[in-house]
Amino acid sequence: MKVLIIEDNARVSALLKRGLESQNYQIYISEDAEDALVMAERISFDLVITDIMLPGMNGIELSRIIKQKNPDLPIIMLTALGTIDEKIEGFDAGADDYMVKPFEIRELYARIKAVLLRKSSSPKKNESLNIIKYQNLTINANTNRVFRNEKEINLTPKEFKLLIFLMRNAERVLSREEIAENVWGNHFDTGTNYIDVYIAYLRKKIDKDFDRKLIHTKPGMGFIFTHQL
Repeated sequence: MKVLIIEDNARVSALLKRGLESQNYQIYISEDAEDALVMAERISFDLVITDIMLPGMNGIELSRIIKQKNPDLPIIMLTALGTIDEKIEGFDAGADDYMVKPFEIRELYARIKAVLLRKSSSPKKNESLNIIKYQNLTINANTNRVFRNEKEINLTPKEFKLLIFLMRNAERVLSREEIAENVWGNHFDTGTNYIDVYIAYLRKKIDKDFDRKLIHTKPGMGFIFTHQL
């Protein structure tokens, strides 16, 4: 497994390199975003671990560019920026997981394994899976484009992943825990309101301009994607 670490703190990058090499990962180090993009073009990485505060381009913009070019490449943000808004910005940029410094190296090992497991168990895109439809809402999972009544709707990577999960489980009540596990992974912080925040984001984009609403709240239970309420 090839892992790209983007970190301008030499002590932190050395710690990560030693620790991950002990877990049999092949480690590449970059100190800035521009150099990291060049490396990502030349080498087929299995995972990217990046700080946010980097010289020049920051880790948020870097992640957006990486995900645009390679949507299936997992990204873990490892940063001192830990507010809810900062984490949401990271997820919106395409981060698959987000850890706040200082961190416990064993937890990082677990998160890496979880992210790589989700990647390996995700269905491969093919002609039978690339189009998801529900009523007048259509997702092309190959191009990451969403349409409702022929109107294109722009979503962030995490909104897109959440919508796919809701649509694939239409007509079924989904608890916050189930959504968190499938969209954010096993290490989701259940003490936050990320789920409600992202459901609100989706409602504004998917339902606001349409008479028939598709995303509904079931008080005390969770959410359901349906046209029948």
